[in-house]
Amino acid sequence: MGNTVTEKILAKAAGKKNVEVGEIIEAEIDLVMGTDVMMPLSFEIMEEIGAKRVFDREKVVVVLDHFAPAPNIKSAGQARDIRENCKKFGIDHMIEVGRGGVCHTIIPDMGFAAPGEVIVGSDSHTTTYGALGAFSTGLGSTDIAVALTLGKLWFRVPPTIKVNFTGELPELIMGKDLILRLLGQIGADGARYKTLEFSGEIISRLEMDDRFTICNMGVEGGAKNAIIEPDDKTLGYLERVCKKPYDIIRSDADAAYENIIEIDCTGMEPQVACPHSPDNVSPVSEVKGIKVNQVYIGSCTNGRISDLRTAARFLKGRTVHPDVRLIVTPASQEVYLQAVREGLAEIFVEAGAAFNTPSCGACFGGHFGVIAGGEVCLSTTNRNFRGRMGSNEGMVYLASPAVAAATALSGRISDPREV
Repeated sequence: MGNTVTEKILAKAAGKKNVEVGEIIEAEIDLVMGTDVMMPLSFEIMEEIGAKRVFDREKVVVVLDHFAPAPNIKSAGQARDIRENCKKFGIDHMIEVGRGGVCHTIIPDMGFAAPGEVIVGSDSHTTTYGALGAFSTGLGSTDIAVALTLGKLWFRVPPTIKVNFTGELPELIMGKDLILRLLGQIGADGARYKTLEFSGEIISRLEMDDRFTICNMGVEGGAKNAIIEPDDKTLGYLERVCKKPYDIIRSDADAAYENIIEIDCTGMEPQVACPHSPDNVSPVSEVKGIKVNQVYIGSCTNGRISDLRTAARFLKGRTVHPDVRLIVTPASQEVYLQAVREGLAEIFVEAGAAFNTPSCGACFGGHFGVIAGGEVCLSTTNRNFRGRMGSNEGMVYLASPAVAAATALSGRISDPREV
């Protein structure tokens, strides 16, 4: 019996020929990513255990993206302390405000992540980098502190669920719709501490932006990691951004899977996750007409350039509904600049949208667009838990940039195919 791509990556990292599902291994870490939310605790733990330096300064990246730019004095002080600790512990790659963006966009785009690697991050959506063919997972502050100090961690080898997306992908159906469709089928714990391995003819036709979105939200089904085998599109992307050597690892033809899920995308409608969980999913036809107060386009899930292009197609020459606030946030400085160069920023501003600097602020309810009690937000972000984007009494729906743009124009949740 063969092995899955995840099992092969973990075996390599553990210095073993093979690993078995459920086996506890000690794996070498190829990259540790930290954000401004969790790193203060990790630094405290490093102090407690007597750490002097990170294990490898080339394999550590810290990103200021959540409380960035700092919305208040407390967060400004936290950012100051992070900068000082990065110098103290020998972290060279500290990505500052105005020079990077949202962590899960810039880590692959800046060439820090690569296929075949074991990557850990202090954010649950670290599963994003599985789109490159890496084992990538989010951890808590203590585990991150240990990884920063030792460069290795223990893992339990997860079983793998294979998800095949097949059929014909209808117009305006995006990666966001595919992952929402899966979440609606398996539920929020349907892949708990398991691997989601995405494949099928639909995946092979998707560009990298959509693949990042799908792997990003794999954790919303409870997955330990999400992964897509590298192909020609992956290699084309890596040629542009990645300068370090990497291993292309793929599943064996006779690999053993815990389950295989087949999803025929033919005739699929745009999908919408209703409050208060990403797995509370309905076709847009069942929820259209719900009045909204705010529409948010951005985040590590849907703030890439293709997402902004899709939204701009609907908004060009039109005006946001007078009862709606539209907030557009590119996920990185690179995406921001590209949006300016292509005229997308102008389209958004002329339509009546606020065009933000890159930040996680609104997505996690920190700043740059939180909602009040009783308000409804249609968002392209990855979570709609109660209080996620502001008030506990607010309501957040999740959808693709196409649905978001159509909704911003009409003032109600709308099917983009009808706009």
